[in-house]
Amino acid sequence: MSLLDDVKYKLARLNVLEKIIATNVVVFIIGLLLRKYLVWFELPSNFENFIVRPWSIITYAFLHYAPLHILFNMLWLYVIGQMFLNLFSAKMAINIYFLGAMSGGVLFLLGYSLFPGFFGTNSTLVGASAAVRALLIFICAYMPNQDIRFFTFNLKLWYVGAAIVVLDMFGLFGGNAGGNLAHLGGALLGYFYAKQLVKGNDIGRGFESLVNLFSNIKLSKKGPLKTVHKNKSKVGGYTKADFNEFNTQKKIDVILDKISKSGYDSLTAEEKEFLFRAGK
Repeated sequence: MSLLDDVKYKLARLNVLEKIIATNVVVFIIGLLLRKYLVWFELPSNFENFIVRPWSIITYAFLHYAPLHILFNMLWLYVIGQMFLNLFSAKMAINIYFLGAMSGGVLFLLGYSLFPGFFGTNSTLVGASAAVRALLIFICAYMPNQDIRFFTFNLKLWYVGAAIVVLDMFGLFGGNAGGNLAHLGGALLGYFYAKQLVKGNDIGRGFESLVNLFSNIKLSKKGPLKTVHKNKSKVGGYTKADFNEFNTQKKIDVILDKISKSGYDSLTAEEKEFLFRAGK
């Protein structure tokens, strides 16, 4: 196996958030060599500049210029990703990540446009912090009473989320006011997403459908139409495996809801075993 094949094999085995980490690292390396060309992918602080580069509402979240900036963001993303993907789907992780980045970008734009006297002018935003905040606050809001071990004592997840939000609010008065403003935008998205999901509303479905639409358009351009064999084992367009996956996810949601209300210790032995096997 060649080195290229080995790299492709290892990349294929990464989960979706690990692939985002890998992408961030590659872009960081490119930035060390070609930083002046990446300015078009930074998010500007005023709407006039943003209009001519609307893609920056997403691309800014893949730009890091300082080694410590990318190191801490990617470490946070890796740790949170392991916890998140043990409980929720990869598609939901993508929804929250990108919507969090966009929400952080929107609040950044609004803050600088509405309060230029406080935040200043002519600034740009880079970094994945808002997207990472969205995932973290989502978990803290979805199961707020879940205990996590912190050195020698336990902490409720909502304590962690609240502490991070308070720190970001104080950060509005520091040297990285724009970055902390974006953090709060990501946190708001994560909180709102979690609270709606508890009610049975997945607010990321629209974004997911949009991504699927563009993916289908891209795939349809790859070649001519082909005859496709109809799978008779499908019912209403779904296979038995699809139904099993759906039922498993619904059972996980019920267990997670029980954890958020009464804590992990309220689960029965069967529920704990099921959650462990589902995480595997």
